[in-house]
Parts: sequence; structure tokens; C-alpha cells
Amino acid sequence: MSSCTIYKRELSSYFSQPTAYAIIVIFLSLSMGLAFSFGKFMSIGDASLEWTFFFWQPWIYMLLAPAVGMKLWADEQRTGTIELLGTFPVSTWSCILGKFFAAATVWLVALLLTFPIVITVNYLGNPDNGAILAGYIGSFLVCCTFLAITMLVSACTRDQVVCLIVSVAICVTMVLCGYDDFTRELGKAASPGAVEAVVSMGVWDHFSSLNQGLLRLQDLVWFASFIFVCLLGTSAILSSKRA
Repeated sequence: MSSCTIYKRELSSYFSQPTAYAIIVIFLSLSMGLAFSFGKFMSIGDASLEWTFFFWQPWIYMLLAPAVGMKLWADEQRTGTIELLGTFPVSTWSCILGKFFAAATVWLVALLLTFPIVITVNYLGNPDNGAILAGYIGSFLVCCTFLAITMLVSACTRDQVVCLIVSVAICVTMVLCGYDDFTRELGKAASPGAVEAVVSMGVWDHFSSLNQGLLRLQDLVWFASFIFVCLLGTSAILSSKRA
């Protein structure tokens, strides 16, 4: 059984149940609703979609991405199928990659379905579509980062609710630690070293650069490294359980 087979099985499970459809509908409603209400898309004239549309993406992902990823391993452990997987001639990494890419595909579909706002901004003005593309890349990388975190947490517990709560807490922290007010309050209760460590985990600095149309190698490396470390941790936890 290859990672491709697992990918197809997982992707089919998402779309054979209401899960994927519900997430996509909620995501589209929130992203478009926030862009036209709080983002004031029609009045601001933000041709790059930086503040009216992409700004809200991490806030949406920090709540919804764990909802997609919470069942990745928690459900396998709850039903006992994780032991069954251990009897198949398939590597741990094949399972991890197949499941991760299936969840990421659900979000890729959701993100691509926001194309009407790109058509609208091109109809109303002359935007830099390269900057918009960079914003989409940054948005998808933030989502994949939150999925990787959720997968790691999911490998630690068989309770989906616990996985959801812990994952959301971590993702919310990664979003909030990009704000001065949050780090200032955190500094009152923690040491400067601890505050610096938390800030370094924040997604905003790296996402903001991409959101501004800057495809910096350091940002791409940061996202790729963070995702890889989470998947590596997942592999270590699952391997210890299968041993």
C-alpha cells in the first residue's frame, strides 16, 4: 500500500461524508463575508487583496484547519485501525504523507473556490496578480502548517475533541504572537527568552511578506521546515506506538 493509495482513501472519506463540504462552505462564507464586511472590499480599493481578503485567512484557519485534521490519527486510534495499518506492508511515512496531502487537498479546493474575488478585483481595477498569487501561496502554507500541527497532536491522543482543543490553542497562539499587545502581556508573565521563543513560532512575519507579494526564500524555508518537523514528530510518535 503506497502513500498514493492512502491519499485516495483519505480524500474519498472526506468527500463521501459532509465534512469536506461543510468546511468548504463555512470557509467560503467566512472569507468572503469578512472581505466584504470588516475588510470593506468595495470601499477600500485594495487591489492586492492584502488587507481586505488575505488578512483574515490565518484567523479562519486557526479554527477550521484543526477541524479537518483532528480525525487524522485520533480516529485511527479510537477505532483500533492503527494496529491494522501496522500489519500492512506500508511505511509510517507513507501513511503520514497520504493523510496529510489528503487534508491539504480539501483546503486547496476551498481556497481555489474563492476565485470570484480575484475575477472581481481584476474587473474593477488593474491589480498585481503576481502579488495575489503570492498571497494565495502564503495562505495555503499557513493552512498546511496548522494541519501539520493538528496531525502531530492527533498522533498523541485518541480523543478528537481533545485534539481539536489543543490544536486550536496552539494555532491561536501562533497567530496572536505576531501582535505587540499579546507579546507585551506575555512578557509580564514569562521570561524574555520564553517570549522570544513564542514569537519565533508566529506565522505573521512570514505570512505578511508573502501577502505583500514578496516570495522570500527564508519564508518558504520556515514554513517547509515547520511542517517537516511536525510530520517528523508524528512519525516518531506513531513508530513508538507500532513498536
